[in-house]
Amino acid sequence: MKLKMKKAIKKIYNNDLFNEFFNNEKSSGLVLIGCTIFSLFMANSIFGAEYIHTWHMNLGGQSLEYWINDGLMTIFFLLIGLELEREIYDGELSNIKDAMLPIFAALGGMLIPAGLYLLLNYGTVAHGGAGIPMATDIAFALGILSLLGSRVPLSLKIFLTALAVIDDLGAILVIAVFYTKTILWMNLFIALAVMSVLFVLNRMKVRNLIPYLIGGVIMWWFMLHSGIHATITGVLLAFVIPFGNGDKKSTSYILQHFLHKPVGFFILPLFALANTAIVISSNIGETISQHYSLGIALGLIVGKPLGIYLFSFLAVYAGFCKLPNDLTWKTVIGVGFLGGIGFTMSIFITLLAFDDQTIISNAKFIILLSSLIAGLVGFVFLKNTLKEVTNENNNE
Repeated sequence: MKLKMKKAIKKIYNNDLFNEFFNNEKSSGLVLIGCTIFSLFMANSIFGAEYIHTWHMNLGGQSLEYWINDGLMTIFFLLIGLELEREIYDGELSNIKDAMLPIFAALGGMLIPAGLYLLLNYGTVAHGGAGIPMATDIAFALGILSLLGSRVPLSLKIFLTALAVIDDLGAILVIAVFYTKTILWMNLFIALAVMSVLFVLNRMKVRNLIPYLIGGVIMWWFMLHSGIHATITGVLLAFVIPFGNGDKKSTSYILQHFLHKPVGFFILPLFALANTAIVISSNIGETISQHYSLGIALGLIVGKPLGIYLFSFLAVYAGFCKLPNDLTWKTVIGVGFLGGIGFTMSIFITLLAFDDQTIISNAKFIILLSSLIAGLVGFVFLKNTLKEVTNENNNE
């Protein structure tokens, strides 16, 4: 009886945190849309040069944009890591049968877009951008989904959230493996040694956040100078912060709860402002016709929904998992289009994949354009599909 009561209480805590995560992500998505529009407007206005220079101003030997992308975004990755940890221990990914559907969906949503990109760019100077269309932006995707209101079933919210979190994990692994050029092993070993010390503190049941945060900063500094992208520190740190039983008193819950608003309403908007200060070329046709542009667009708009649907269908057909009762294959396709909203992670990978500033600016523009198209198609598709589902349910 006591065990059942504990499980019930834990489920309530998890639902509370999931709802908080969902509500913050959807609000953050709307803020990101506003910041993106503002940044594009400013970059292409008479104040464009001054606005763009603001993000490149020197601050401690590096540009402001650098500190946002390599510093503050580590905190974003920490939040993603904490959410992934919770999903694995107590959420959608804790039951292997339930986890298989979003895992297969995310896998398809990464492999097919990357394959389509390489199909157009293999052997070219831009082949390193294959990771760009693999990512899904959680805030934007949930923000669009939230516009559909109460007609969205809970299982659809959970499916999209789990898919996007796994997607982010995939993007993180891609960054660590494929976008690391030179490794300074001594600095990497020191960073991992600090992580090991924090893991020991975890096993000793040290719940105070202070040593973990101090250790995290030290880890970040050595990771920054190791050749591996420093933001990976955020994910590694998340998995050594004590999870306990996952309730509201656990260290992991407290930190995750605290980070939601700073990340959603300060860090991600800053990232959007700094990285969408793009001067739109007068020759848009030439920009769109580039092989890397077509690869990104095809990957996000076609590859994402195709991969998510195809791998989900094959997983269900093979008996690895089942489709929730209140979802249909049409809704999976709709979610697939929302998965094509790349934005944050896609732009992030763009900065790592290319050195040429022209290619970077063009790729960012195509990411924004493709994400807009994928989001609009997904919204319209789900609006009609969920309406049909509601009517069918009412007729029954």
